[in-house]
Amino acid sequence: MARPDGERGVWWRFETAEQDDDRSLALTFLDEHLGLRVVLRYESVPDTDVVLRWTELSCAGADPLRLERLDSAAVNVPVGARGARLTALSGQWAQEFTRTRTELIRGRYEIGSTQGVPGHAYAPWLAVQDAALPEEGDTPTYGIALEWSGNWHISADAEPPGLVRVRAGRVPHEGAVLLRPGQALSTPRLACAFSPDGLGGLSRVWHRYERRLSGDRLERTRKVLYNSWEATSFAVDADSQLELARAAADMGVELFVVDDGWFPGRDDETGGLGDWYPDPAAFPRGFGAFVDDVRALGMDFGLWVEPEAVSPRSRLYAEHPEWVYRVEGRPSRRVREQLLLDLGREDVQEFVLATLDHLLGEYAVSYLKWDMNRPPTERGRPGTRPADTDLDAEHVAGYLRVLDHLRERHPHVTVEGCASGGGRVEHATLARTDVVWPSDNTAPLDRLAIQYGYLHAHAPHTMSAWVTDSPGVFDPRPRSLDFRFVSALSGVLGIGADIRQWPAARRARAAEWIARYKDVRTLVHHGDVHLLGTPEDATYGTQHTAPDGGRIAVTALATGRLDGAPLIPGRPARLRLRGLDPADRYRDEHSGREYGAAHLLHAGLPFTWSADHDAELVVLSRLARESAATPAASRAARPEEQTRP
Repeated sequence: MARPDGERGVWWRFETAEQDDDRSLALTFLDEHLGLRVVLRYESVPDTDVVLRWTELSCAGADPLRLERLDSAAVNVPVGARGARLTALSGQWAQEFTRTRTELIRGRYEIGSTQGVPGHAYAPWLAVQDAALPEEGDTPTYGIALEWSGNWHISADAEPPGLVRVRAGRVPHEGAVLLRPGQALSTPRLACAFSPDGLGGLSRVWHRYERRLSGDRLERTRKVLYNSWEATSFAVDADSQLELARAAADMGVELFVVDDGWFPGRDDETGGLGDWYPDPAAFPRGFGAFVDDVRALGMDFGLWVEPEAVSPRSRLYAEHPEWVYRVEGRPSRRVREQLLLDLGREDVQEFVLATLDHLLGEYAVSYLKWDMNRPPTERGRPGTRPADTDLDAEHVAGYLRVLDHLRERHPHVTVEGCASGGGRVEHATLARTDVVWPSDNTAPLDRLAIQYGYLHAHAPHTMSAWVTDSPGVFDPRPRSLDFRFVSALSGVLGIGADIRQWPAARRARAAEWIARYKDVRTLVHHGDVHLLGTPEDATYGTQHTAPDGGRIAVTALATGRLDGAPLIPGRPARLRLRGLDPADRYRDEHSGREYGAAHLLHAGLPFTWSADHDAELVVLSRLARESAATPAASRAARPEEQTRP
């Protein structure tokens, strides 16, 4: 903090403590000389182990103040002599949400983004544990997640004796925020979570919290979608899209989404963005008739948009060149052949609102995929002084205003968030969308690693997961169609391949998997998740357990060699389940085999992999105890020495 006369530093005097209700607390402090008042806010979230914290700052004096650091909160975490183990989610485009560990004994650790979005390099999320304790089991685990769609930072300082101090907050683009007399601002909310059950327990705390963020929309069915991008790219026309739609409907798809390329001037990435009306040449019978044709196949209809972007060759840019970010006297740099609209401007927000209202009102669109494919580079607003603006916060406010408007004005529309993959996944976005796109990489083993990291921080009902024909980028080992489907079953299932090229047998197999997904999706989206091992193991899986424990879905995937050679000759690979009552018994709904829960916990489900069999979905139903098999019959039915076919 700095005053115009150069004085720095703050001397706080405690004023009041107010407990507004059983869940919230406000602590007020004042520096009378500076005229700066701060209120530290705490609010517990019912039915979760999450406390929200944020700060309200106001200028109560006669002079303006420059706030150079305005963190939301700081959290002290006790650790032992070996320091802290920090777990973050890092990566790059096409490799987001990679789980990364760092041991911090002394010094500082810091992550963040100044790209105008949370970014691909790091998620605004961190877990902290005592480095001397294991990652899983009964290890106390602390987590934080920043609810902010713009620039941000998280830092951790190891301070003696045995303490790690974690801070988080937004980062102003201009380096400071000017607070004038009488003005106030609130920082983003920081969600602070705790679990006594390691990283896995912490993930389930976050999942419960995000289900609360979804509110009543959690009950909305996440429909199986088909997206046309990988089949047609920019070559969108009514005939090709309807051919894809018919094939998708035959497989049991419930939602058809036309991706990029449906508007004029979009033959490639150099034009069209900003002119958000259907291309009459691509839809000669009219776009409404095309949408009706898709819906007549029994599917809902969705569209891709990128409201924050504009192409220099578009009509919108010709009419409003002042709407883009630019620095006076400097060239504007194109990224992906496009510029970025200044969504902090009210006139730009009104244009976006009117555009989306028209599309959603004129056509029977029930799904909107909102993309963002470039960060701001020359972030300036001609006619204003940088010292007087807060461009990052204003853009975030505009973005959230549009999402809030969509939720209020078009509540029937499902919204998917995307930013070149997983570049904008945080709680402000998740609270206003129904699902997000974790990565543009849909290769089988690559995507599995991305989803593994994602599920540490975010809930399955928010995770869009597609089946495509994409080859591996970082891990090129081939995997079957079954593998791709079983991996995608842990989230919200979508199809993105050119299904016109699939033979009849492949389409029939896909239809079987789509039907199986529909059977378990409520369980996947509402149940407790246990990650069974890691994708680096030879066999990896996810366990989705109904809240009452009555039904379990287990996805099992061969992530190691596929030559049919188990680790120990003659023995299958096994996944040990978690969180069950050892006294219970379960029946495999497909094979009819029965398992004692104690056996599932300690010996595990058996799997025998081969080049022709690399994935499986197992669904277990709990048996009523009074109708469970007699001891003799139970022993005869036990599969401890059997392998799955």
